[in-house]
Amino acid sequence: MSVKIGNIELGGGNDLVVIAGPCVIESWETIFNTATYLKELSQKLGFSLVFKASFDKANRTSIHSFRGPGLEEGLKMLAEIKAKLGLPVLSDIHESSQCKEAGKVLDVLQIPAFLCRQTDLLVAAAETGKVVNVKKGQFVAPTDMKNVVTKIQECGNSNIVLTERGASFGYNNLVVDLRSIPIMQSYGVPVVFDATHSVQLPGGGGTVSSGQRQYVPTLARAAVAAGCDGVFMETHPNPDEAKSDGPNQVPLSHVSALIEQLLAVHKLARTLPDLELPQMGQCKPFNFGSPDKSEVTAGACGAAAR
Repeated sequence: MSVKIGNIELGGGNDLVVIAGPCVIESWETIFNTATYLKELSQKLGFSLVFKASFDKANRTSIHSFRGPGLEEGLKMLAEIKAKLGLPVLSDIHESSQCKEAGKVLDVLQIPAFLCRQTDLLVAAAETGKVVNVKKGQFVAPTDMKNVVTKIQECGNSNIVLTERGASFGYNNLVVDLRSIPIMQSYGVPVVFDATHSVQLPGGGGTVSSGQRQYVPTLARAAVAAGCDGVFMETHPNPDEAKSDGPNQVPLSHVSALIEQLLAVHKLARTLPDLELPQMGQCKPFNFGSPDKSEVTAGACGAAAR
């Protein structure tokens, strides 16, 4: 199944979609210049782009952390990005009360991972009729996201995207289980891989989160090979000076090379036929007498082993 974001088709065997932009809106100059560069890059490399920037980062580690310009001012800037550059836009929402106004501007309402089980927020987002991208919580299994999909669908909205962003693995660490991509796709929705939050070290910097951006290419290439429908990445002109999530953002100077690789992996992966191995109890014994060693005979694997 595919979901339409503006003129972009995400999922359903369509081309890889890139969702990219700074973690948070720091200034008009930063988001406009970044969005302009990303749009030019999308035209050069031939990929579909959704621009991302948060108007508010409510789930910061410290109460003193920068959160962004807020709902009203942030939505004004994102509306200008849409008007001036013609890009669909995505931003996080944290409260049910934000959904109505956000839905007037945003093409995609994103539910942060920490809030993926918040029913009232999911319902309010669904009722806007816009695409709802729910990040899988670090604390839930991919199978748990079926209930999230059902909550949104039962509000009459089938414009649903799920995003994999790692699972808690001890303290201040995440690990990515790529099985989550086909598992969540089996619910009939596109699945995006969050390449930058997956290398985050939540709270790893004491009063801020840390990260290991050097592993972004490794995980992103693996996720594309595993069949994700899109890749989410936060990028900044100078991540070391970013006001949020700098350690795991991709430097803007490296985005082109990274996306080129992801497009190449996606192109190759699409040429490969689906390969489904039988589950337990579904095997057939191998026929050693077959010239091409590919024929099987009736019976279970266990019976052949005996």
